[in-house]
Formats: sequence, structure tokens, C-alpha cells
Amino acid sequence: MSNVNILPQGATIGNGLEVEEIIETTKTYKIDFEKGKTIGFCDKIEALRQAIRLILNTERYEHLIYSWDYGSELKDLIGKDKDITESEIKRRIRESLMQDDRVNNVDNFIFNYNKDSVIVNFTVFSIYGEFTESVVK
Repeated sequence: MSNVNILPQGATIGNGLEVEEIIETTKTYKIDFEKGKTIGFCDKIEALRQAIRLILNTERYEHLIYSWDYGSELKDLIGKDKDITESEIKRRIRESLMQDDRVNNVDNFIFNYNKDSVIVNFTVFSIYGEFTESVVK
């Protein structure tokens, strides 16, 4: 999902013209996850938040339509030892979200347990600023 021209900044084309950095729009369809349909468009931070939700709720390697870099690997951690699982969840969430060029870092993980599930809250540091997200597993 590279947003930048492939030529290095300051490179010149054969006739001596400089190449400008071109940043593509992030405008995409806005999904209403409750109703399961699209409801207009979103852009920038809202589009990134939506992409994060989709990445974390798509199990990696299970769907041929996606590349092997897309999605997360959280399903096989269910029922494992809590201490080991927490560090592995952090690593896997960070790894899956860092595939998106708009994400600079993922940190500040907080785990809240509720019977058979865990709610993981974390901070996403992006090109649009920082914001908190969560995933339930």
C-alpha cells in the first residue's frame, strides 16, 4: 500500500525534470460494520481506523484473495498461557498493522480480561497522529 512515487526524491527524468512526491488519496468506501453495508466514503484517519479493524478481523493465510502480508494471526492464541499470549498478541498486532504504510508504530497495550475473552487496547502512531484502537479475542 505504498503512497509514494517509486523514484527516489530528487531524482530526475531523462530530460532533467525533477520528480515530485505524489501522495495518493486514502479515500475509500465507509463500511457500517453493524449493518454490513457501505454508507458513503471516508478518508485519512477514519479510513485508516477502518483498515485496522479489517486487518485485525481477517485471519492471515485463510483467504486466498489476500496476500500473505494481510491480516493478523490471533486465532491460534486462544486458550494459551496468559503471560506468553500477551507478549505474542503485542508482537502479532504490531506486525500486522505495520504492513500499512500509514502506521508508524503500535504501542501502549492494555489487556482487560472478561470471562473467556480479552479486550486489547493499544495506541496507533500514524502519519495522521496517534489514536487508540482495540480488538476483542
